[in-house]
Amino acid sequence: MKLSDKEYVDLILEEAKALLDIDSPSGYGREVTDYLLSEFSKMGVKAGRTLKGGVIADLESGDPNDAILLEAHCDTLGAMVREIKPDGRLMLTNIGGMQPNNAEAENVRIITRDKRKYEGTCQLINPSVHVNSEYATTKRDWDTVEIVIDEDVKNAEDVRALGIRPGDYVCFEPRTRITEKGYIKSRFLDDKLSAAILIGYAKYVKDNNIELKRRVYMHFTIYEEVGHGGSSGCPEGVTEAWSVDMGCIGKGLTCTEHEVSIAAKDGGGPYNYDVVTKLIELAEKNGIGYAVDIYPHYGSDVEATLRAGYDLRHALIGPGVYASHGYERSHMDAVENTFKLIKAYMEA
Repeated sequence: MKLSDKEYVDLILEEAKALLDIDSPSGYGREVTDYLLSEFSKMGVKAGRTLKGGVIADLESGDPNDAILLEAHCDTLGAMVREIKPDGRLMLTNIGGMQPNNAEAENVRIITRDKRKYEGTCQLINPSVHVNSEYATTKRDWDTVEIVIDEDVKNAEDVRALGIRPGDYVCFEPRTRITEKGYIKSRFLDDKLSAAILIGYAKYVKDNNIELKRRVYMHFTIYEEVGHGGSSGCPEGVTEAWSVDMGCIGKGLTCTEHEVSIAAKDGGGPYNYDVVTKLIELAEKNGIGYAVDIYPHYGSDVEATLRAGYDLRHALIGPGVYASHGYERSHMDAVENTFKLIKAYMEA
């Protein structure tokens, strides 16, 4: 039975919730990529893991000598244990752009090298307002916040007995919610929401036996938040690559949580003029809600692909996401518009 676009959006949201439920700070990608490989296997989509740890899927239709690579990342912000303090608290080093003032009072999971998991909370050192007269004025940085483990630990020896060591991952609770009005609230919508959109598009192609004009590959990376996710793994024959990431929302920008963002330029410079122009034309022709913006503090997987020396055209699109790198919010309208724009471009 053929599904409507809105039914594919529902499927995408279910995939997003599943992805968001899997801890995957940059470099800790085995569990999330196991999930991706399982989902593609169910669909009958050819997919495999790269040496670097990401996943490349091949929709096996269309001209392989003029192929398009769609890149989305499944790694998130997070932290690592940098020090076990004498009192049994943990000091952190951040992974990616995790901000300490945004991490404070969040629940976490600590994952040991032998796969044990412990819960805890990221707190300001001396966090009680009734005790700490400098609570309001203390600068939040990675030297003033710590992890309080939800175990009966009194010293560093107790912590080591749990198997916790420096270098262990600390994963922050995503707190995913989808409201009755269609808003999607969670940490790490950047970029698991767009990863779910690509899964939805792959299912659409398979469900409807779509004969693509150009071969479409999908690369799900696990190092984007630290800058080199897309620097390898580009299949032979690719002439065009996109980051399917997030659209920023903020002062001076036009994108909202209801549109697909088409980036004209970001911190790495302008995107390919012809591809951006075609995306805009297709959005207008097909009645797709879109915005064109410039993001001065943004980098993407596809820019890492170009810096690695691949000769190709490039673009960046994605659903509008509010409060990026914080507790983020988008809307199912933006998901649908992003899904529609990918469909329109591939079928043009």
